[in-house]
Amino acid sequence: MATNWSERRNLTMLVDFYELTMSNGYLVNGLGDRVAVFDMFFRNIPDNGGFAIFAGLEQLVEYLLNMRFTEEDIEYLREKKIFDEAFLNYLRNFEFACDVWAFREGTPIFPGEPVVVVRGPIIQAQLIETMLLLTLNHQSLIATKTNRILRAAQGRPIMEFGARRAQGYDAAVYGARAAYIGGCVSTSCTLVDREFGVPASGTMAHSWVQIFDSEYEAFKTYAQLYPQDCTLLVDTYNVISSGIPNAIRVFNEVLTPMGYRPKAVRIDSGDIAYLSKKARAMLDEAGYPDVKIVATNSLDEYIIRDLLIQGAQVDSFGVGEKLITSKSEPVFGGVYKLAALKDGDRYIPKIKVSESVEKITTPGFKKAYRFFSRETGKAIADYITHYDEVVDDSQSIEIFDPNAIWKRKTVSNFEAVSLLEPIFLQGKLVYNLPKLPEIKRYCQEQIDRLWDEVKRFEHPHRYYVDLSQKLWETKQKLLLQNNYH
Repeated sequence: MATNWSERRNLTMLVDFYELTMSNGYLVNGLGDRVAVFDMFFRNIPDNGGFAIFAGLEQLVEYLLNMRFTEEDIEYLREKKIFDEAFLNYLRNFEFACDVWAFREGTPIFPGEPVVVVRGPIIQAQLIETMLLLTLNHQSLIATKTNRILRAAQGRPIMEFGARRAQGYDAAVYGARAAYIGGCVSTSCTLVDREFGVPASGTMAHSWVQIFDSEYEAFKTYAQLYPQDCTLLVDTYNVISSGIPNAIRVFNEVLTPMGYRPKAVRIDSGDIAYLSKKARAMLDEAGYPDVKIVATNSLDEYIIRDLLIQGAQVDSFGVGEKLITSKSEPVFGGVYKLAALKDGDRYIPKIKVSESVEKITTPGFKKAYRFFSRETGKAIADYITHYDEVVDDSQSIEIFDPNAIWKRKTVSNFEAVSLLEPIFLQGKLVYNLPKLPEIKRYCQEQIDRLWDEVKRFEHPHRYYVDLSQKLWETKQKLLLQNNYH
């Protein structure tokens, strides 16, 4: 019987097999210590949105801090009979020694820019590819989807309710973490509250109501148990003729005499726009204008937007499967590509050329900046340079669209903020990981610095990621050398 890997929780072997075969080949051919530079970037924003959100950095740091190959791992690889013994010994004595730079978690990100840069021995930089992409792609996807839903709700709280529909337990836990970064106020998942401090919320299921002889008895019992935070699910039978009347009766007969005010009612089915308006009128007439109405039931940003357009009287939303799986577009297409090789004191830029223009990479060891207007505080564009270029934001600078170089703009009175922060230097963690609430606040602050046009759901304004003149020329030179036409 196989042992339970989840109990051991060593994820070092969560690599694509070709990373091992390539790394073995590097070592056998004397290339194992060759210093390489890899970039993680993505090509397309999910749901054709205007921006994505970078998330998952903390879990990547945890993985890199705990990389180790066990004797069980070594023996498994030895049995494949394709790996050199020197390579197996290298893995046995593995110590992470790379430099890693990354955007701050919670930063809005755009296609084509290097959100993570890894520099170090080619074997090590290669071996971390799968976990780096897996971790950051997943949480960036869920944080991005969550923020779309949040913006649709126009300031109303969003609760993450997706654990039971997530693609596995890690997706439930880390998805809820990412949803909190993206703007959710709470989660249904108790483990996420315990591990990350994301407030857990939840009241009752329909089974609670069904198990009692009457809906009234179910509501009464619950109110007696939890008078300080009483939210009643009112759609088990009939919202208008049964659920709301029984809730009001319990509010009058149980909670008010105990000295408590009820918190909310929840509607989980039916025509939520119609039912919420009827429920609001009934609650107001009964003297409970402060009781909130919560809506659930397979919601997403488009349904929420339409409900509000139709005048739905909903104060907050619980969103499950379409958030935790990003059902409308469940893949975040981050990739990890070789950008440069070190040769003495210089870096030799490397490019991947493709017949698909969007798959051509930007070569070189790079830095990334975001330009903010000093007048408005809003983001103007992102700017990618060679690692040794200096951006002087005391002077005007001309930027241009690298895919349409005739589109040019002179930027002045701006602040250039470096986006790539050192996380590891020579394998040592040099970054103070922020607390989750701090990441969430930072995320919202940075989104607020984007123009509203970038935040549209349909046909958002394209935010430009521009290359420096020097970097653009390097790319063009390599394309010509590779006879790309």
